[in-house]
Parts: sequence; C-alpha cells; structure tokens
Amino acid sequence: MKRLNLFLAASFAGFCIAHPSAAQADLPAVEDVKAIAEEAYAYGLPLVMAYTASYEFWMDPGSSQYKSPIGELVHSRRVFTYEDTAVIVPNSDTPYSFVCLDLRAEPYVVTVPAVEKERYYSIQFVDWNTFNYGYIGSRATGSETGDYLVAGPDWKGEVPAGIKGVLRSSSQFTIAIFRTQLFGPDDMANVGRIQDGYQVKSLSAYLKQPAPPAAPAIDFPKSNEQLAKAHFFELLEFVMQFSPAGPEEADIRAKLARIGLGPGKKFDFKDLPPEHKAAALEGVKAGMSSVQARMGTIGKRINGWQVGSAFGDRAFYQGDWLLRAAAAQAGIFGNNAEEAVYPMTRWLPDGEIIDTSKHHYTLTFPAGHLPPAKAFWSVTMYDGKSQLLIKNPIDRYLINSPMLPGMKTNDDGSITVYIQKDSPGAEKEANWLPAPNGPIYMVMRLYWPKIEAPSILPPGEGTWAPPAVTKVK
Repeated sequence: MKRLNLFLAASFAGFCIAHPSAAQADLPAVEDVKAIAEEAYAYGLPLVMAYTASYEFWMDPGSSQYKSPIGELVHSRRVFTYEDTAVIVPNSDTPYSFVCLDLRAEPYVVTVPAVEKERYYSIQFVDWNTFNYGYIGSRATGSETGDYLVAGPDWKGEVPAGIKGVLRSSSQFTIAIFRTQLFGPDDMANVGRIQDGYQVKSLSAYLKQPAPPAAPAIDFPKSNEQLAKAHFFELLEFVMQFSPAGPEEADIRAKLARIGLGPGKKFDFKDLPPEHKAAALEGVKAGMSSVQARMGTIGKRINGWQVGSAFGDRAFYQGDWLLRAAAAQAGIFGNNAEEAVYPMTRWLPDGEIIDTSKHHYTLTFPAGHLPPAKAFWSVTMYDGKSQLLIKNPIDRYLINSPMLPGMKTNDDGSITVYIQKDSPGAEKEANWLPAPNGPIYMVMRLYWPKIEAPSILPPGEGTWAPPAVTKVK
C-alpha cells in the first residue's frame, strides 16, 4: 500500500454491495440503498483503514511496510522518512515500536522499564475500531517500571497480582504504538536501550503457565490501496466480526444488515439490479465528500491553522461515525488531546492555499511564545497531496524543540522557520523546513500539552494559538 488516504478518489470502481439472500423484491428502495451506503462508508472507513495498515505491517511479509508477525514486538531504530508510506501523516519525532496482538485466546501483558523523567515516552493502545482505549507512559502512568494487562472484549478472567492497570480493547485485534523521545541523532543508542526494555508476553507466558487452546486460524484477506477500494465492504464485514457492536452501534449495524452486510454474511453483488448498484455508488461518493468536508470542520480555524481534537475512545465519539472517519482520514492513529494536540494547516490566514512551488513562506514564533508542551513540540512538513513526508536534500522533515539550540534567533528573541522548497542560504539553513514543489500539509505537534495558561487546551479554545504562516516572496 502506498498510502492510507485511499478513499478520496473520484471513482470507486470496485464498489460492491451484498446480494440479498431473499428475492430482489426484498431489497431496500433505491434511495434507501444510497443513504445506507453513504453512512456505511463513514462508519466503515476507519475499520478498513486500520485493517489495511495492520495487514501491511503484520500480515504480509512481502509488503515494503512489513514490521513483524502478529504478537511480536518490533522496534524501529530510526525515525520515519519519506520511504515510510503505509500510514499518512507519520510522526518523525519519535522512533516507534509496534506490536499487533490477537486477543482471542488470552490477554497479553505489556511491561515497561523505568524511563528517565526528562525523556517522554508513550504507548498508545488503539483497536480496529480506531478507539484509543488506553495509555501507558510519561503522562498517563509516570516514568516507573510496571506491568499492564491488555484484554479483548470477551475476556472474563482474573487479573493477576502485580498488574498495575488493565486496558480493554473493543476488538479482538489491537495495535500498540510505542513512541520514545529522541533528543538528537546521537541519542539513538539510548533510545534503543529503552526500547529493548519494553516487553510483550501472553498472559500464560507471563504467569509461566501452560497456554490455553489456540484461537482458530484466520485466512486474512489481502488488502492494499487498490484492494481496499475494490473490496471495501468485504473488508469491512471481515473486520466487524472481530469488533462486537457497542450500544451506540445498534442503529448503524441494523442499517448495514438491510443491505446484507454484517458478521457471518457474504458478499455477491454481480446480480444486483443496475439501479441499486448505481445508487450505492452514489452513496459512497457522497460519503467520501462528507468525510472530506468534516475534516475541514474539526476544531476551529485560528491564524490559518485548524486546531481541534478528533481522536479518542468509544465514549469520545458517542456514535459520531463521520467524526471518526474524518479523524482517520486526517491522520489515522492520532493521539487523544491530553497526550498530543495536532494543529494543521494548508492555508494562510485569509484562506489562500500555501503552495511552495510558487512562493516562499515563514513561520515566526515570538519570544516567549513557543508551543506550550510539557514534553516537546514539532512542526512537520508533508506533501499536500499524499500527506506523506517528502524527500529533500538535507533529510529534514521537521523543526522541533530539541533543535532549538542549533537554530538562529532573531534580534528580538523570536525564531523564524523558513518554509520553502529550496535552501534559504547557508546562514539560514538551520531554520529551514524543506517543502514540496507544490501545496503543503503541515502539522504542529504538542506532546503532553500544558494545562496551565498559556495552553492550547481545550483545542480551539485555549489561551495559546499557533502563529500564522506568512508569504514573503
């Protein structure tokens, strides 16, 4: 898969809908099929995106993005670059560690080492519903060592002694994303030692007991950018069988069932009447447009930056499937606001699109008004079309707070970042954020944002706001 903003294409050539087991006369009316398809797209987009990323990371050894087998913790001894393409808007601040867990047979125990208080780390637990259902780390649990239990939705066992906390996934498969702060290129060995202290064991292995019977083997359906388009609803149906519906999902699941979509059902659309196929295609296209429009309304536009929060757990979304889809499309697997806030921009304050193929721009932080984060902050550049990191001559993808000692400060104490595709010159290159030859997508990250004023919290309503990007040439 080349990237995960798969679904913004104007066409959806392989759209499919369930062929009803009953007579065609029992099909919903054409207008109902269109409406259901639109809702189904918004509901299903995050699940299909999460599965597609999981398939490339943990199920397809032939993928360029493959990390490890399911259940095996793997560490990246580097930050993400332009060559990492499975997930849009990737963080290039913190080397990652990853694991995908199959929770059907038994829970797992995640063990963390003691981490110096000056170094931020976090472990984000996100399930195939894209719900962030728990955290371990500097903010959430502190810097001390500890063991934490990760269980699936159906587990009813007893929590062993010594477990500091229990994290409950809403799906039978879950992803754990480890982020460990890197202070600079010469710090990677220290990060590696911390990564080696992370452990993930099955509960039986942790207790040194015999393992329970293995869960049934699964024939994971292939997925990548093209397959996710062509088989969107088959993939959604596959993921749904491992994600028991919550109370707020009763209505949408009932609607999906009307077109034959749900756990245990099977797709066969070749004999569907042409008018129903056309209505379903219209619904999917409407769903795409709705998701794109909802992305633009997350939070509030401040100085050209969109400042808001769109990531959280089941209670955060409260059945707002369109918001969940917009969050996934904006940057799947993002953190909750209390863990990190992500102002993003493509625009000048007047709404003009920032295009570095035509102009040079700057971003200036006044003296004493750097982003208020307890851990650290960064400003990362992406291609405006793909939302991926861009290849550039100095291999720099961001400006962040650990870089401040090496940056140039203006006479008034402010710091100016130069946003352009070409070098601003040797004397300014320390402050250069290389940009694409075209429109940009730029994200500011505030890790562990401060609560006390000035603060970006609550997102869009805080007392601190990101400064505007300025066109200078």
